[in-house]
Amino acid sequence: MQIESKAVYRSEMAFTMLVDGHEFTVDADEKFGGKDLGPRPKNLLLSALAGCTGMDVVAILKKMQMPFDSFEIETLAELTEEHPKVFSKIKLIYRFTGKDLDKNKIEKAIKLSQEKYCGVTAMLEKAAEITYDIKLN
Repeated sequence: MQIESKAVYRSEMAFTMLVDGHEFTVDADEKFGGKDLGPRPKNLLLSALAGCTGMDVVAILKKMQMPFDSFEIETLAELTEEHPKVFSKIKLIYRFTGKDLDKNKIEKAIKLSQEKYCGVTAMLEKAAEITYDIKLN
């Protein structure tokens, strides 16, 4: 299976990204010649990680019939000092609210995502240590 995306140069440091029929802008910080027209590409990796594991966890919890009221994932990352600057540590914080949250089911869903299903985790953990916490209510 081949996946395709396209980056089209706009101006300064900005690019229009075309992915799966969706369009968005990436740009550099102003101190690097950008105009802050969109997120930084490296930061999008963290969003991809949160989205990938989040979708896994929701799908698994639905199969387990484990309802929740809200669910969010916060990502925190540390960069190396030397170039190329890469993520050395990434921490995911999974936050759930709900009345009858089953911590064991939530832990199992997250573990399955992190160890078996999330391809973004599998790629990023080759370069960075990935850890997580779970916060309920």
